[in-house]
Amino acid sequence: MSQAHQSGFISHLIELRNRVMKALLSILLIFIALVYFANDIYSFVASPLVSSLPENSTMIATDVTAPFFAPFKLTLFVALFAAIPMILHQIWGFIAPGLYQHEKRMLIPILLSSILLFYAGIAFCYFVVLPIVLGFFTSVGPDMMTLSPDISSYLSFALKLFFAFGVAFEIPVAIMLLCWSGATSTQSLKEKRPYMVVAAFVVAMFLTPPDVLSQTLLAIPMLMLFELGLLLAKLYTKAPSEKEANE
Repeated sequence: MSQAHQSGFISHLIELRNRVMKALLSILLIFIALVYFANDIYSFVASPLVSSLPENSTMIATDVTAPFFAPFKLTLFVALFAAIPMILHQIWGFIAPGLYQHEKRMLIPILLSSILLFYAGIAFCYFVVLPIVLGFFTSVGPDMMTLSPDISSYLSFALKLFFAFGVAFEIPVAIMLLCWSGATSTQSLKEKRPYMVVAAFVVAMFLTPPDVLSQTLLAIPMLMLFELGLLLAKLYTKAPSEKEANE
């Protein structure tokens, strides 16, 4: 019996290793396909800043290796973000055999919506937040100042915002999972709304650069997504019946 358990444990480890390798391989293949366009990708990501710069101002590189490594690093992150569906597919393939049929029917839409929400968060950051934030910061300051942002500093700033908004847009999914699992209820979360407002600004303070504008532009969508999560969670509050559990 112990040998059977040991054999099963080893087989699970082998499967986990194979799925991790497949996930890493998907990232590598996407990176190889995109690395030729690394400079174009960086130009696209930097366009909100470039369009906000004063006339005759340009971005600079304070490190001699930055012109190579900044686009290279960005391309690697783009490959990681683009490979998220494949990564989640491997995770799903590993955990799905241990789920009931009704759990699979419930989790598949949540899995798909989590992917879409993550990408929606990045798109919202790029098309809405970055132009507002960068337009504000490049328009203030002394007149004698010449603004020349460093390409590596801007990349760190942009990636931090992309990740923050991508994760923040997962709030409806997190609320649905919490309510579906029985860890909390929509009524309990509604009663905690005042605390959620404070929590949204605290989380935004940690996830975004240290400026009030970025924090506010993240906290407000988080609160809206919290309300959306409460609305959608009502569909997941009913516990499955024993009949469904045995399917």
